[in-house]
Amino acid sequence: MVHLDLTADDLGAAAERAVALGATLPEQPDPHWRVLLDPAGHPFCLTPFTPDAVG
Repeated sequence: MVHLDLTADDLGAAAERAVALGATLPEQPDPHWRVLLDPAGHPFCLTPFTPDAVG
């Protein structure tokens, strides 16, 4: 299984879009992330943080 962390500038809008596409939004453990479940129940995260450039 792969766990995705996706960057989004607007967590609320991104989470709403994901839910509209079939994800569910369980209780949130941390306000800086949105943990969602895809329709098969696999978790993925939305975050405003971007990884440091590798270089």
